[in-house]
Amino acid sequence: MTARLILASKSPARTKLLTEAGIRHSVLVSDVDEPAVVAAYGELDPHDTALLLARAKAEAVAGLDDADGALVIGCDSVFEFDGEAHGKPYEPAVAIERISRMRGRSGVLHTGHWLVDTRDGGSGATIGAVSSATVYFGAMSDADVAAYVASGEPLQCAGSFTIDGLGGAFIDRVDGDPHAVVGLSISTLRALLQAAGVSVTDLWAHAAAL
Repeated sequence: MTARLILASKSPARTKLLTEAGIRHSVLVSDVDEPAVVAAYGELDPHDTALLLARAKAEAVAGLDDADGALVIGCDSVFEFDGEAHGKPYEPAVAIERISRMRGRSGVLHTGHWLVDTRDGGSGATIGAVSSATVYFGAMSDADVAAYVASGEPLQCAGSFTIDGLGGAFIDRVDGDPHAVVGLSISTLRALLQAAGVSVTDLWAHAAAL
């Protein structure tokens, strides 16, 4: 059975990860109100919040006509620090406050994944998993923090940092899957596809030409 993968995310980093892994995919962005989804379920820990939002995104896109006959993967990342769940800061003042506390310390980045199989004759799977990694931040001066926030990069990133951009200079190490820190674990996706009866090699770009 021919497999078609849709990424339910507008994240350039996630698209880049899939592309560099040779995985054919298209993008359909969900119109999910994330705060409303979280509020509807009450208080959740960061791990479960990431999975809940990934599921909401995947199921919203799977319900679109353009997703008929496809496998849909939704992802969401939540940073856990000092027992708090940190999503995107959006505002420079929020990013400065967070990064100032994070420097020289560590936190856990949880990336939820949810796969929905809408193929006729497919598995009908709607399954998920979370990939987590501990991120250790190096020392940052006040000037470093200000310059990083002024770049604009952390404002749209869960936890107020990236590992695959300017923020990588301030990350000393990662314990766990580094892809999860970027926003999509390729190994987790492989496992979810396998559970739905699809091999990741079926989605390799070069396989379409064979």
